[in-house]
Amino acid sequence: MSPYAHIAGWGMYAPARVLSNQDLEHMVDTTDEWIRSRTGIVERRIAGEKESTATMAVEAARRALARAHLSPRQLDAIIVATISPDHLTPATACLVQAALGADKAAAFDVSAGCSGFIYALSLAQMGITAGEWHSVLIIGAETLSRFVNWEDRNTCVLFGDGAGALVLTASDQPGGVLACVLGADGSGADLLVIPAGGSRMPASPATLEQHAHTIHMDGRAVFRFATHILPEAVEQVMRKAGLPLTAIDMVIPHQANMRIIEAARKKLRLPEEAFFVNLYRYGNTSAASIPIALCEVADHGLINDGSLVVLVGFGAGLTWGAAAVRWGVALPQPARPWWQRALYIARLAFGRLPAFLRRLLYRLWQALPSRRDEE
Repeated sequence: MSPYAHIAGWGMYAPARVLSNQDLEHMVDTTDEWIRSRTGIVERRIAGEKESTATMAVEAARRALARAHLSPRQLDAIIVATISPDHLTPATACLVQAALGADKAAAFDVSAGCSGFIYALSLAQMGITAGEWHSVLIIGAETLSRFVNWEDRNTCVLFGDGAGALVLTASDQPGGVLACVLGADGSGADLLVIPAGGSRMPASPATLEQHAHTIHMDGRAVFRFATHILPEAVEQVMRKAGLPLTAIDMVIPHQANMRIIEAARKKLRLPEEAFFVNLYRYGNTSAASIPIALCEVADHGLINDGSLVVLVGFGAGLTWGAAAVRWGVALPQPARPWWQRALYIARLAFGRLPAFLRRLLYRLWQALPSRRDEE
């Protein structure tokens, strides 16, 4: 019998700096009322100078691992969903792996826009149910504030920074991730795009002058796509799970726009309390929005053991995805001796040390004269 993929831990990180609509009034031609009425956003978080997608992902991951009572060395895989990686290569997941000291884990990124976290969740579920992985860390993390044109009021008011993480583990108990659906329509690739920085349009003085390294979006077209696909994805995943819409206890949608969320809710004929919204606090954090929202739902006790939760996202690509999850509260962990607790905290705190030592040894080895040099 195939194992089930259960959520064992969750954690989020939001930067300390808050950028309010009133702050934006002094930066671009906009108003608090204009932003609220069109998006529902009141404020968003902005990464600090020393913060990046990887550093925020690490903070969220540590909190998720601590809640799951899991050591980084027990992880089989780390998947980071992001469209704002630290580098084109290596993968941000590899930076996270080194920082955590998860030296036994495979590590890779997923780029599927705002749907990325659902894609990562689906991959983790498939790896666990196939018996390939036992424990998987998935993270949605973004530093979108560095990819927006702060002179474009149509896009700069929308996005924020942050990270959310889940730990999934294998279990023989029914529940956890019941079903996932994924989809894409590449014919809409130009509707939401960062044009430059890749092989098609390498960086140049012209691309910098044209703000081609920032997010470009056809807002109306994306709105039409989202209001159609969000409720359809919810219906698809519930059919795949073999459950009626009335069985849903909570829908956690991608936090992009309040009007999109409300339109989807009405199409699904679900009550307001069935949809969780924290958009007004964080703005659109792309792949991080769903895990951040799920963390807040769990931390505030808005779902209980046995609750049916639907996670649903849509984004650049165009992509979409949904997951039906039977929430299960982890069994209380037996109290551990003080020295085990201290060792666990030390492992999380000094997770970078093994990677640092390996790099140091590699550089020393490179510096040693070879036989060819001696000859």
